[in-house]
Amino acid sequence: MGWEGEFMSLFDKRSVYERGTSVVSQIDEYRCKSTLVSRNITVLGRRTSIRLEPEMWAALYDIARREGTSIHNICSLVELRKVKESTLTAAIRVFLLLYYRAASTEDGHNRARHGNFDVMKSRVKVTDEMLGSSQRLARAGALS
Repeated sequence: MGWEGEFMSLFDKRSVYERGTSVVSQIDEYRCKSTLVSRNITVLGRRTSIRLEPEMWAALYDIARREGTSIHNICSLVELRKVKESTLTAAIRVFLLLYYRAASTEDGHNRARHGNFDVMKSRVKVTDEMLGSSQRLARAGALS
């Protein structure tokens, strides 16, 4: 199941349109159900705790497996390379994004049917009406 399916599976089977709720309230509902998970890790020899979404933990474990190392080593690497003003948690999220972004290919995007917002909307069962007038204005602006 792709991110769209996971996103929509968090909601009631009825569509937002049928329930008469806004997309914003659905996103708020998603945020309430998407709980952060706190785990202890060892970074550069010292123990610390970080809180990430379950999907971020899964991605971190996946990367550690692919690279043949531990999440502790990955997080230590991130700690050494992050900008001073950033938190470790934020730097890990950026690292995860950059790691997968570097691995993405045009072929992979094509197979995932990326590049067409209408396809994305249909996957998550969102209509133009649900997005509201701001989406219609943005779309009109893109066409001009």
